[in-house]
Amino acid sequence: MTTIRLTMAQALLRFLDQQYISCDGVETKFVAGVMGIFGHGNVTGLGEALERSSGSLNFIQGKNEQGMAHAATAFAKQHNRKQIYACTTSIGPGALNMVTAAGTATVNRIPLLLLPGDNFASRQPDPVLQQLEAGHDYTISAADAFKPVSRFWDRIVRPEQLMTSALNAIRVLTDPAETGAVTLALPQDVQAEAYDYPASFFEKRVHYVERQQPAPQTLERAITLVKSKRKPMIVAGGGVKYSEATKALAEFAEKFGIPVSETQAGKGSLPWNHPLNVGGVGVTGALAANKVAKEADLIIGIGTRYSDFTTSSKSAFHPEAQFLNININRMDGAKLDGVALTGDAKTVILQLLEGLSAAGYNSSYADGQIAALGTEWKNEVDRLYELEHPEGFAQTRALGVINETIGDEAVIVCAAGSLPGDLHRLWRVGQPSGYHMEYGFSCMGYEVSGAFGVALAEPEREVYAFVGDGSYLMLHSELVTSLQEGRKITVLLFDNHGYQCIHNLQRGHGSDGFGNEFRYREQSTGRYTGAPLPIDFAAHARSLGAAAYKATTPEELEQALQAAKEETRTTLIEIPVLAGTNTDGYESWWNVGVPAVSSSTKVTDAHQAMNEKLSQARVY
Repeated sequence: MTTIRLTMAQALLRFLDQQYISCDGVETKFVAGVMGIFGHGNVTGLGEALERSSGSLNFIQGKNEQGMAHAATAFAKQHNRKQIYACTTSIGPGALNMVTAAGTATVNRIPLLLLPGDNFASRQPDPVLQQLEAGHDYTISAADAFKPVSRFWDRIVRPEQLMTSALNAIRVLTDPAETGAVTLALPQDVQAEAYDYPASFFEKRVHYVERQQPAPQTLERAITLVKSKRKPMIVAGGGVKYSEATKALAEFAEKFGIPVSETQAGKGSLPWNHPLNVGGVGVTGALAANKVAKEADLIIGIGTRYSDFTTSSKSAFHPEAQFLNININRMDGAKLDGVALTGDAKTVILQLLEGLSAAGYNSSYADGQIAALGTEWKNEVDRLYELEHPEGFAQTRALGVINETIGDEAVIVCAAGSLPGDLHRLWRVGQPSGYHMEYGFSCMGYEVSGAFGVALAEPEREVYAFVGDGSYLMLHSELVTSLQEGRKITVLLFDNHGYQCIHNLQRGHGSDGFGNEFRYREQSTGRYTGAPLPIDFAAHARSLGAAAYKATTPEELEQALQAAKEETRTTLIEIPVLAGTNTDGYESWWNVGVPAVSSSTKVTDAHQAMNEKLSQARVY
């Protein structure tokens, strides 16, 4: 047997450099490179291996561990999960900074390979700097915190363990049903230890993603179920995009006259102006979709995990509606007591299309009903896009200017605050890949990092990060990385002086508003009730090396957007918007748990209203 003597870190990189993924006959190099921040837990192991590597893996220097892992997640998401960046950190705080990003990737079903440094396996220098000592279990380290948020986790305490572990890691990362964060904890001494690895371990490996076929009997039951329903409705989730099933979805909907609603991850599955696209569904949904949902007798969920936002806390749909769940993941397929049709979304859609066509099926919506709902919603969006407010710049007006200016070729990235709701309802998407929303975890701080990851994946497109001032302050470090790498992004910073989305949520449930606005503390009240903090975000961006503009009117915003298109470097546009000018409602409800006891009658009244809504929702 031919062997190659390498350190464990060198062997890991050589292995990763030889992994490929093949889908529909198209082969793609799976691991594009490594993002990293070096510390004593990885600098002499993986760091040295990267420095001396003769392979093709690209190295990108991160500025914040969470941020770079978000960027890697966005990169993989924009590539429809067919290419990834791995992320390496030191032990202790450097590693723990990636835990949030691991949760974000796993919840969203996005492959993310994390390589945190770990304690010495030999334990000779224990406790080392940044080591977590658990007196009850000495095998525990900071890296164990990744276990709940990883789809696969392992600690490599001997260099030869790498072979089995790495193969399992790639197995999970390339599995469309089980993918998410994969964590390989790498003790810093083991990274530098040598082993005679079989040369075969480093041969090119192609991992074939086969389009899983549904079981014939289950397919027949699904066809029978659809045939028995008059008014089905489709909920298109992210799985439609990852399966590249958008054309098949359009053909299916058009053939049988079935309206299509969209989750955040599935938005763009049909163009916004498609006659059967009724828009977002659920808490942040459009009026058209939410009206159809209350009437539909069958919900056909395609590639959706049915979050509480999609289902309006299980109150969005008719109480007697049944569910047909097309999903590659069996857990998602079983939700809402539905009929699970397990398989690849594109494959299942086409097989359903064939079976229902042979049966002569068609839906029974009244002539013009879906079109009328679509026209009603289009008029509402037009109204909000033109809405002027006497006290300041309305957020919906700003979105209208942006939507009409940047063009369909652009990619928008968002994650948290009031913006996802407005974008889900109002944004008019022309291309499936133009809407990049992280709303599985709704992770504040994803926006700027995610935009950099998207620009890394598609450098030829204009990429826009939609971010509130709260999220921007929380994490914007990879803005510097975008400048360093020459990957331009445009940050659209909506400044409403605080966490106004949650402020609105408070006030909508009886609170007077507490702890969510960026204001000075007043001595008379002891609370944050003073003047707003005067933060100059444009000046801050310039200090980092970005171009920056400030737009306080629709005219200034359009001019700034045009100027940003001409810029060759990352640009920030600061947009002061009036708090509370976001969208809300449209026949939806979100259960957030309101106190049963309070000194405020507004709160107890809100609790009673919550119980009334709960009585109308499904219990499971």
